[in-house]
Amino acid sequence: MDTSAPTTEQQLAPIADELLAALNAARSLYDNAPCGLLALDANLRCVNINQTLLDWLGTDRNEVVMFRKLTDLTAPASRSAASMHVEQLLISGRTEPLTLMLRRANGDLLQARLTSTAVFDAEGQFLHTSTMVADLGNVPAGHVTDAPQDAILRSITNRIPARLAYYDKNLVCRFANQAHAQRYGKAPEEMVGSHLSDVVRPEVLPEIMPRVAATLSGKAQNFEAERMGADGAKNYFDIHYIPDVQAGEVEGLFIELHDITERRRTEEFVLHANQDLEDRVRERSEELFASEQRYRLMVDAIQDYCIYFVDDTGAVTEWTESAQRLHGHQRSQIVGQSYETLMCSDNAGEDEVDPGQVLRLAKDHGQWESRGWRLREDGSRFWAHTVLTALRNEAGELQGLSSITRDMTAAKSLEDVMNDLNRELEKRVAERTQQLVAANKDLDVFSHMVSHDLRAPLRHIASFVSLLQEQTGESTDNLARQYQTSIAKAAKRMSLMIEGLLEYARLGRVALDSQPVPLAPLLQGVVAHLKQEHPDRSIEWTIDPELPMVRGDAMLLAQAWGNLLDNAVKYTAKRNDAVIKVGWKVNPMGGRTFFVSDNGAGFDLEKAHNLFVMFQRQHHSMDFEGTGTGLALAQRIIDRHGGRIWSETAPGAGCTFYFTLPLEQLDPDLAFPESSMAELTV
Repeated sequence: MDTSAPTTEQQLAPIADELLAALNAARSLYDNAPCGLLALDANLRCVNINQTLLDWLGTDRNEVVMFRKLTDLTAPASRSAASMHVEQLLISGRTEPLTLMLRRANGDLLQARLTSTAVFDAEGQFLHTSTMVADLGNVPAGHVTDAPQDAILRSITNRIPARLAYYDKNLVCRFANQAHAQRYGKAPEEMVGSHLSDVVRPEVLPEIMPRVAATLSGKAQNFEAERMGADGAKNYFDIHYIPDVQAGEVEGLFIELHDITERRRTEEFVLHANQDLEDRVRERSEELFASEQRYRLMVDAIQDYCIYFVDDTGAVTEWTESAQRLHGHQRSQIVGQSYETLMCSDNAGEDEVDPGQVLRLAKDHGQWESRGWRLREDGSRFWAHTVLTALRNEAGELQGLSSITRDMTAAKSLEDVMNDLNRELEKRVAERTQQLVAANKDLDVFSHMVSHDLRAPLRHIASFVSLLQEQTGESTDNLARQYQTSIAKAAKRMSLMIEGLLEYARLGRVALDSQPVPLAPLLQGVVAHLKQEHPDRSIEWTIDPELPMVRGDAMLLAQAWGNLLDNAVKYTAKRNDAVIKVGWKVNPMGGRTFFVSDNGAGFDLEKAHNLFVMFQRQHHSMDFEGTGTGLALAQRIIDRHGGRIWSETAPGAGCTFYFTLPLEQLDPDLAFPESSMAELTV
């Protein structure tokens, strides 16, 4: 065997060395490229990343590759856009460049622009993205922003009260604003990628799918619909489905929902007001009808009708005693005269047509009625109802016309009074409706202002104080720490006061869900909750086991009891032998009187003029914590139930709160739903 001939391995060794050198050179070019390079799989996991991007992020390759997703490297506000960027690659194989924020290891943000293409295998299966990352500059920590254009658009859409969403032609959500996502209990980024059937309730799908199909065929859909809210209340929406037409093809649909619940409620209020007005008009009409019946009897009795006859030209041919009695003209004075002389020339437009036309219409139609002022012989006038009837023989030849006139002056006066009353009622209803609409609008504006414009600065204050406390730790002197603690407490107290103010406004608008409510189990749930909140307190609870069943809104009554009992717990905190009693008695004036008494601090009742006013307190906050909202909320709830609340107390002698609820005859066998009790005791 000739050992001098080179082996296959020896022949391939130089080629392998060249390939390895080329691979190392390519890897060096990849790692040291002037831009960041990144490869992502279908699940957004990093399968490769170059050293340039690692240096920008300040992290290690082993911490990123196959262990971190792109969404882990981006700021929260950019995660939804990053997911949509890769999903678009999976669907169409191409996508537009994306500007987003990458998070550095030190907490700063790197504003970068991603340009991606999809890499497929020989069989057309998606392997990974080929993404180039351009550095647009650092953003210091605490200055997190979306990509400028995306941030502006999302900020705008999130501030729009309308619920906006976009679904592609496969009915997959690609965008949802804050209002739309909140309806389904999700964040906007959680909505992205969800199929329409996974978002909409099954019972609603059969209603909307034909409209969705019509929209995807290019026909916009506009309709109103009733939807059940998360709280079980009925809401009404004005809904628009708009096709997204690109290059002549429908690529998806825009969904726009406007909450018109308040408008519907206003319409219902106006409808009820109109129904009430109609009822009043009907009652008034019945009164007028009865009056007219009495008046007709009177007319028959005093013969306040008259009849006379005229020819086809309107000249009086026969004058009866009834006509003489009503108009005052003698027969010799009127016969041969036109019947127009009996009518007032100054009718102020109240006759439908002029006398000549009335005569012609009566001849053409056989009969014609007119109303207007008529003249008496002495020049006075009266309001009359005249029926002019054509008299024809068997051959149909006109023989003349009969005129039956009835004095309707009294009825006219009553009609004018009724019209005046109706106009006044309509004016009052319109004014009241306008006031209620304005009040609701003011409340909505106020609530929005409180919940957004006032609470946001408080959250900033509390957050920055917390950050300051964490940063300074124990290094700050005692006075500085005391200042920080005072600021945090004041911010928390202000936040609680705003929450109380919002709740106070809400209680004025919320509809009462009246039902039988057994107070004994309700009180047990409230007391159990207070015991959990104050496990270190030793309180002697005395609750009447025979508390009756009342009718009212169970949730609101539980809130009122909770506020009163929490008030008693708070002001007995300095008592070692705290005693709280709950009882009731029948009110001789009607209803039931309930009481909550304690042996706490009490207060001077003569100085407590604003006891049930928001934020009014009888003790300093350094002695007893609180915001001064509990009693005001309890008073409003009891007032909504038609009751009243008052107090008996003295400094150091404890306090007793009494309140009444209207008497309601209830079926003793009615059972309070256990599910409702479960809600009250949670």
